[in-house]
Amino acid sequence: MGSEDGCRERDTFARRDIGVDCVCPATTLGDTEAVTTGSEGNARRENGRLKTGRVARAAPLVALTGRTAGEAVISALRRKDRAGVHRRGAERYAESLGHSRGVLMKAGQILSFVSLGSLAEGSSQSVYQAALARLQDDAPPMEPELAASVVTAELGAPPHEVFAEFEPLPLAAASIGQVHAATTHDGRRVVVKIQYPGVDEAIRADLANAELLATFFQVIRGVLPDLGRTDARALAAEVTERIGEEIDYRTEAANQQVFADAYRDHPFARVPEVLPEYSTGRVLTMERSDGMRWSAAKDADQDLKDQWGEAVYRFTLGSLRRLGRFNADPHPGNYLFHPDGTVTFLDFGCVKTWHQEQVGWMVKAVQATIDGDADELLKQYSEHGFVPGEPPNAQAMLAWARESLTPVMSDQPFTYTPEYAARIVDLEFSPRGPHSAVVQKLALPGEYLALSRIDLGLTSVLAGLRAKNDWRGIREEMDLGAEPATHYGRLEADYRKARA
Repeated sequence: MGSEDGCRERDTFARRDIGVDCVCPATTLGDTEAVTTGSEGNARRENGRLKTGRVARAAPLVALTGRTAGEAVISALRRKDRAGVHRRGAERYAESLGHSRGVLMKAGQILSFVSLGSLAEGSSQSVYQAALARLQDDAPPMEPELAASVVTAELGAPPHEVFAEFEPLPLAAASIGQVHAATTHDGRRVVVKIQYPGVDEAIRADLANAELLATFFQVIRGVLPDLGRTDARALAAEVTERIGEEIDYRTEAANQQVFADAYRDHPFARVPEVLPEYSTGRVLTMERSDGMRWSAAKDADQDLKDQWGEAVYRFTLGSLRRLGRFNADPHPGNYLFHPDGTVTFLDFGCVKTWHQEQVGWMVKAVQATIDGDADELLKQYSEHGFVPGEPPNAQAMLAWARESLTPVMSDQPFTYTPEYAARIVDLEFSPRGPHSAVVQKLALPGEYLALSRIDLGLTSVLAGLRAKNDWRGIREEMDLGAEPATHYGRLEADYRKARA
């Protein structure tokens, strides 16, 4: 796979997968690419197709279950006292997940960038996360012959005939497919996303695999403890719907085109155009984008990282408010960063859509929290199914809700830090933390599971960039129609005005 240095240095396109709203809508655990590979405890292929299994397919995930996903891993690390042992164990675990396409791999991906808070100590967390970090865009690829066979079956001719140029080694491999660089006969530079042979059958088999789904839901509850009272059946229904959408690349193409249309010629947010004539249910072709990957972006100048952070923030939350759509994969592997402060957004296989009235109540809940209106906050949450039984104390719930709004309620500008991201995990999402009396009485309805992506995924990305900005001013632009608070705000206001 493009493991060669040249392929990494180009940092071209880049397909990865993590996230959840889709595979578990709302967790940061994986978009709907809920498929795994393996048989009899090993990840291997049979006749070029993914083998399916039941208990064996859940085996790599079992290591993540326990009090929480992170705690199970960290407790194992704490039993060792030598960094070398930690590293070898983490590498073996990453390798196992890397061969487990879909849900299992995403379990490792999410832990590679979401802060584990106080669950990890010292170097143990960094060793474990470093080993898993490669899962963001370095999953084991399929053989070139298999990729070519899919293109031939879907587009009617082998890659070297369909395209003027086609790179047999993939740029990146992820849960249900991998991407290859290519050039069309009319000279357009593109990337071709190719689904693994047999992965759709494997996904459907997994949906019937009670052991796998039960284990996965347990991990979800561990990584997102606030799901403790969430109805597993509602979660399963949402997961199934998202998975059914994602295994058909035509759905992803349609999602991506909506965003491409909405952000065409945007001053700081880029979305690659889809080439429908080269796309089918198992092949997706789009414009190729060159940019800096996450590993390099983290070491960039802080002013540039602040610009990138604002671009990601405005795209993620602005799309929710303006389009009623949330690209539910806000994680490092889904972005390409550019030296002019712009960001290219990738992977639209996991998109959650809400009606404007649903978006409206979310905004009302945020405003009630900022205004300190505890009764209104409880009312909004109760009316929309987040309080399944006896309601929590209204003031206690207000204190809980304010944790995630610290960036807009603190003195401005506010800097997102890894410490703040860890604090969110410890204080907002822990059923055993200071807000446990509230957390234990709340449950996320299945249709709103994607909301946790905002807290965990977006917060982790901004913390990784240590992004600083006037987040309060940006929020007031979006929700209250306030004047632009930043340069990007003015650019976007002009852009929207010109397109009106």
